[in-house]
Amino acid sequence: MLTTALQHLPLIAILRGVGPDEVEAIGDALHAEGFRLIEVPLNSPRALESIARLARRLPADTVVGAGTVLTATAVAQVRDAGGRLIVMPHADAAVIRAAKALGLSCVPGAATPTEAFAALDAGADALKLFPAELVTPAVIKAMRAVLPRDLPLLPVGGITPDTMAAFKAAGAAGFGLGSALYGPGLAAVEVGQRARSFVNAWRAL
Repeated sequence: MLTTALQHLPLIAILRGVGPDEVEAIGDALHAEGFRLIEVPLNSPRALESIARLARRLPADTVVGAGTVLTATAVAQVRDAGGRLIVMPHADAAVIRAAKALGLSCVPGAATPTEAFAALDAGADALKLFPAELVTPAVIKAMRAVLPRDLPLLPVGGITPDTMAAFKAAGAAGFGLGSALYGPGLAAVEVGQRARSFVNAWRAL
């Protein structure tokens, strides 16, 4: 599920602040540009409703889920809404294990080797290197030397089309894309244009 989507395009759209009434049009625009990984952070308005709408609307090749997942209870709520992906800002082993027990893909946040290995031990499918402003390309290169070679490392935080190259050269397998891709109130057509810029930049690498 996660592996196939990452192989198609290893970019996760982070729709922080999106509302249910606009999320379907934005999801359509992202899918049209090649995105197959979409997360709605749980601190967005009526986030579970947005996740449910995306899960119903988008083709089965799209992995929809939640970000800013902080508890095992929230994991179950995301699953019940139709989400298949759990993204976390931290590496809480209990939350990771809850996600895996429900058959969901889980991408916890890590900023140090200690957090990274703890997350792996709990069952993480990939790692969100967060915040990317702290986990620089030099840090990623050092972490990549000790982490499993096939483990996807996905920097998140302040990523733009112009900053991806250095991270990829250091060992990043893809990225989570936030405010440079979507901001509250942004029209679907603008999100699609921004998505295209990211896709073109990634493919140019």
